[in-house]
This record gives sequence, C-alpha cells and structure tokens, in this order.
Amino acid sequence: MKSLKQLIGTLDSAQVFGPAEIAVTGLQIDSRAVSIGNLYAAMRGTTVDGHTFIDGCLDAGASAILCEVLPASLRDGVAYVVVDNAAKALGEICLNFYDRKAESITIVGTTGTNGKTSVSTLLFDLFTLRGHLCGLVSTVENRIGTTIIPSTHTTPNIVALHGLLAQMADAGCSHCFMEVSSHAVDQRRIAGVPFTAGVFTNITHDHLDYHKTFDNYIKAKKQFFDELPAGAFAVTNKDDRNGMVMLQNTKAMRYTYAMKQPADFTVRVSEHDFTGMQLQLNQTEFWSPLIGGFNAYNLCAVYATAFLLTEGDAELPIQMSALGKVNGRFEVLRGPNRITAIVDYAHTPDALKNVLQTINDIRKNSVNLITVVGCGGNRDQTKRPEMGKLAAELSNRAILTSDNPRFEDPQLILEQMEAGVEPQNYKRIVKIVDRKEAIKTAVLMAQTGDIILVAGKGHETYQDIQGVKHPFDDKIILSETFTLIE
Repeated sequence: MKSLKQLIGTLDSAQVFGPAEIAVTGLQIDSRAVSIGNLYAAMRGTTVDGHTFIDGCLDAGASAILCEVLPASLRDGVAYVVVDNAAKALGEICLNFYDRKAESITIVGTTGTNGKTSVSTLLFDLFTLRGHLCGLVSTVENRIGTTIIPSTHTTPNIVALHGLLAQMADAGCSHCFMEVSSHAVDQRRIAGVPFTAGVFTNITHDHLDYHKTFDNYIKAKKQFFDELPAGAFAVTNKDDRNGMVMLQNTKAMRYTYAMKQPADFTVRVSEHDFTGMQLQLNQTEFWSPLIGGFNAYNLCAVYATAFLLTEGDAELPIQMSALGKVNGRFEVLRGPNRITAIVDYAHTPDALKNVLQTINDIRKNSVNLITVVGCGGNRDQTKRPEMGKLAAELSNRAILTSDNPRFEDPQLILEQMEAGVEPQNYKRIVKIVDRKEAIKTAVLMAQTGDIILVAGKGHETYQDIQGVKHPFDDKIILSETFTLIE
C-alpha cells in the first residue's frame, strides 16, 4: 500500500484534485477488477474509453482516479490525478508502487515480426546457463527461473507487467528477457519499464488488421527504440530494409548484425542439415542444433546482445553451442519410414517462406515436401493469398487448413488462401477444413524419406473456434498419427 503522493512522485504536469495523501491498495486498468482502495487508470483504448467507467469504479470503492479529462462531478474523499497521457503516467506510477524494483534488473526487450520468441528464449537459456537467475516474458510462457507462469499475451498489460517484474526482482533475478509486441508499444503497455537494451529482428507483413498500414506498423516498432534511454544499447538487423530506420532517433548506443553485409556482428552458415548448422560468427565458430538462415540471424542477435552485456568472455561461444531449440520453432519429429515432420509457428508470409526455403535447401530432390498451413481468423486478411501462394509454390503438395478460425468461417479463409495460388500450382493443393484430418492426410501422403511441415501454430496447445479454445497440439496429432501407421 502506498499513498497517492508517493505514487505520483515527480510525475510531470500532474494535477491532483482531492486528498493527495489518500492510501492506494492496488492499481487497475480493468474497471471490472476494481476493489476498495484501488487507483483506477482511465485509459483510452482502441474501441472503448476508460473514462466512461469512472463512476462504476468509484461505486466499487476506488480511492483514486488517473485520467486525462477531469469528470464533471467530483466525489468527496476521492483523489483525481489529471495528466496529458494516462498510459505514460501509469508506467511511472507502477514503478513507484513496486518500489522501483524493476530498476535492479537488466531488462532486454526484443521486437520484430518474426524471431521475438526465439531470441528472448535463447537469451534466457544462455544467461541461465551462465549462472544467472533470469526472468522471461514471451508468447509461449512467462518464467521466473524454473517457475512457469502461463502467458495470455505476447506482452502483458502494463500493471501485470510491472507486477511480474517486481516478482522477478523479489526472487533475485538479475536479468529479464522480454518480447515486445507492436501492440504493446502502441498501447503503452511497456511504459515505465527501465530497458537496458533493445533488439530488432525484422519487420514484414503482419498485424495490419490493427495498425491499418505498414507504415504505422513500422512506426510502432520504431517507437520502442525512440524511447530507449541514453544509457541503453540497441541492436538491429542491418540486412532488414527497415533495420537502420529503427535506430534513426534512438538515444541508445547503436550496434548492428548481418549476414549479407559488414556489420558489428556478422554471421555465416558454413554447413547445415536437419541436425543443425555450423556457424561462423565474427572471429568464432560453433555448431548449433538450430536450423536455417532465420535461426542464424536469431543466434547472431543473441550473441551480439550477450557479448555487449558480458564484454564477450571466452566462454560465450561454447555456451552458444549448448543452446537448444525453442518450443514450436522448427521442431523436428521423426516418423516411421524415415519421414521427417517439422512443426513451426510460421504464421506470416516471410516466416513461412524462410522455413520452406530452409527445408528446400537441405532436402534432396527425390524427397517430397508436404506443407500443412492455415491462417488465423479475425486477423490480417491481406496475407492469406500470399500464404497460399508460398505454400503451393515451395512445396510438392500443400494442404490448406484451419489455423485458429476464431469467429470466421474457416472455409472462406481457405478460399482466400487459394486465391493467391498461381494457376500452374493448383494441382498441388488440397483444402481440408479440419486441421486434425489435414495433418493425418499429410502423413498418409508421405512416402519413405519425405518431409512434412505443419505450420502456423507451433507451441499452441489449443484451437480457437467461435470463442472456445479446444485442446489441440500439432505435435501430439503428428505423434499419434505416426504411431497408428507404424
């Protein structure tokens, strides 16, 4: 519990109406969760304005209101804090509520369309291997050391995130590695987080259902780097066409990594197969069980970040080679008759293309590639034709199926995917709405030595249909089907 005056601290341009010394028992941005003594932050969302719920929060016992517009009628005994930007102000209030514990942790945020989970998780694994107690905030799961905390969003809401960081500090974590989504930046969910470093992986076609234009999407990613403090450092993928854009206005120290051109950190794949790849990274070489050029970029980003945090000690290359795979990211399963199945989260055109090209670079011409892929419902529709086109073009056979249809008709989603398939590739595709049947069909199609890619859901253990999350795991379906035909 803190007084409102303690929470506000030196908050710029805050005007307080009412008792500044009033006690605050907790912070809430969800009006439905407000209880006695809470401070309710009236945030302006994409569809609703939190200011409309102020009266209801006061009825529920809120002792303080953070808002951008002072209500016309004020209640006795309630403190109102008026600021220009409630989300930004809440970040500082969250820091103060948790005694600024997050400032004791080295926090690294990774943003980009693809690779956020891999980079963040690999950094977590690497620094754990180096003997540090670490925290992880990711799409797959949140972790405090070995304790797993279920993840509902790539980046939690601002109050939950600061609470999680405080838990990490209380547990003795020295580092936290965090995925930073474009939604989180745009919605100010990371306000007040004292980042030590920011990493940019890449930016490709995604989330236009939310950002509306690709330019807006780029600006959201760039905003993360614009707001890094002068004492932090930023690491960007120089090979990405927008990689250097991310650093244009940052106050942080700037570093680059690349595969195709000179950079502060460069990586080259000297050999690879389905067991891993040999990498040359600056002046060092090591073998990694990860596979593909996209993972070479991820590992380079990890190495660069770790090098800058540790001043590049001699143990780093050895420890890099010990890093294993990330759940649902190019996971290889072995089936009967030397069939290889690969499960990957690839759900954007660029990610799907990278995975397919990696497989095609490794496989022999006599081996067929069968791809099972879908597109999520109630999400960016413009990428669906491109996903269908790529699957048909870069596979011997492509089965278009459901991903998470949510509230859309899955058949219509498949038709939108099919619309992108070029005429000469029509004979390669088949549409099967039921994802389980699609995976089974791929296994039945496969001949000795063939490769099956099941893309789009990766680590997910559910399928979202009409608002209900049904248990569903691509890896389990594959394993069960392999067992049936053995």
